[in-house]
Amino acid sequence: MFDHVGIRASDRESSERFYEAVLATLGFEKTYSDEHMAEWNDFAISPELEDKPATRRLHVGFVAPSRAEVDEFWRVGTEAGYRDDGPPGPRPEYGDDYYGAFLLDPDGNSAEAVWHGSPRTGGVVDHVWLRVASVEDSKRFYEAVAPHAGFRLLEHDSPERAHFTAGNGSFSVVAGTPSEHVHMAFPASSNTVDEFHRALVAAGYPDNGPPGERPIYHPGYYGAFVLDPDGNNIELVNHNR
Repeated sequence: MFDHVGIRASDRESSERFYEAVLATLGFEKTYSDEHMAEWNDFAISPELEDKPATRRLHVGFVAPSRAEVDEFWRVGTEAGYRDDGPPGPRPEYGDDYYGAFLLDPDGNSAEAVWHGSPRTGGVVDHVWLRVASVEDSKRFYEAVAPHAGFRLLEHDSPERAHFTAGNGSFSVVAGTPSEHVHMAFPASSNTVDEFHRALVAAGYPDNGPPGERPIYHPGYYGAFVLDPDGNNIELVNHNR
């Protein structure tokens, strides 16, 4: 579902140390690092900039191979002094076989290790929860993105939550004080990148970068960006333009 999920950190060194420690317990090592970012497959952190502040109030669930790794994620994090946000255990409100544990990163974002019967394959990120000012407004925005990004709205949404999935990972928009400065990118063909940007801008959503190649990332990187109703940066990207 996700091409990548990106956050900005008020102190990159501290946040990188946190994610290195806890993601290693799930079998994920850093796949890339330079002065601009550190990456673990489809999850990335970058330092905050004057015009790009730190991410706040985001929830990211990371894939755990088993319940044992969920336990280890929480143990390693809490023993290193990171804040507990929920000990390992079943969470039947999310699913009959859902087992998770929660920590807070140095900027207060919620990081979860999760095991359940239908985990995402091929990535680090299992799911994302965005807190939003208006579930209805955010649902309308992501429904407009959906046909271009290949995900769909699940039918059991509510006034407090809307849940989207592509069958391999998911994200939800949840009523609350909005998450800030989040970046989510979804994979697409280059033609679809163009169509996404044209349709969303025509619907009145703010342009945050027109379709085009971004060789700063790598040759052939072709993306476009719009802002969701809470100002988060949403991208469709093709890596083989």
